[in-house]
Amino acid sequence: MEIIKGIENLKGPFRNPVVTLGNFDGVHLGHQRIFKKVKEEARKIGGESVVITFEPHPLKILSPDQCPPLLTPFKKKMMFIEETGVDKVLCIQFTMAFAWLSPPEFVKSILAGKVGAKKIFVGYNYRFGKEKSGDVDSLKENCARFGIEVEVVEALTVDDAIVSSSKIRDLIGDGEVEKASKLMGRDYPVIGRVIEGAKRGHTLGIPTANLEMTEELYPKPGVYAVRVNLHGQCFNGLANIGFNPTFNANAVSLEVHILNFDREIYGEDLQVCFTKRIRDEIRFTSIEMLIEQIRKDIEWAKTNVFRNQ
Repeated sequence: MEIIKGIENLKGPFRNPVVTLGNFDGVHLGHQRIFKKVKEEARKIGGESVVITFEPHPLKILSPDQCPPLLTPFKKKMMFIEETGVDKVLCIQFTMAFAWLSPPEFVKSILAGKVGAKKIFVGYNYRFGKEKSGDVDSLKENCARFGIEVEVVEALTVDDAIVSSSKIRDLIGDGEVEKASKLMGRDYPVIGRVIEGAKRGHTLGIPTANLEMTEELYPKPGVYAVRVNLHGQCFNGLANIGFNPTFNANAVSLEVHILNFDREIYGEDLQVCFTKRIRDEIRFTSIEMLIEQIRKDIEWAKTNVFRNQ
């Protein structure tokens, strides 16, 4: 997959491009369904499948206080889009000047002029242009002037819930990682660099990797069964996210105990995928009680989550 960062770096129109546009935060099942339609249509006309997205997220420019933590910051989003098999990603830098483009200007200068779109797929609630004044009807109207066909993809529902980025954010914030996984089509991942922590895990005999906290969305504090990816290798593990109440920590942290693993990995990037919530954080009155509970958590995860691994 080719990633073109910046509309100014697009050398010319794509080859018979079939296009979809959006933020695609989470690259969830609804997005994946649109990408599949784009790829299928591109094959029919001998063209290229193109995803147009924006960086930074428009809300970070237009209303920073209202911008939620992202499910998929740029690097992670590109990784998941590539897995869908699309040909090209055009990442447009979102600026205030770009935000002021009217719907007709956007279609004329970007979609028809620079991209050369032949057909466009968008979600049912797609909005675009200055102050989100454009909707799917105005997109169809403006695109028709340039012979661009527009197809609207209706909402996808899973277990009676409409699949959306905002719904997934709510589920993850509530610790409902299993339900979020159903809507995303994968376990929710967090990518972080291993840093030095308080090294309590080694003292307890249960070593943990402490991950640097970023602006990503983290699940509700608690203990989770996770799968950890390191350099393409996958391991089972347990993660604790929260404030370590037994030790009166005053800052949130993410610590991961990787099962059957004994290597120094400071400075390495880990991908931690949240599979199942085990319990809330608990304040223990003794270190011995904490160790006993962690060992119970490990055995529970082995029996109920990792049994067939």
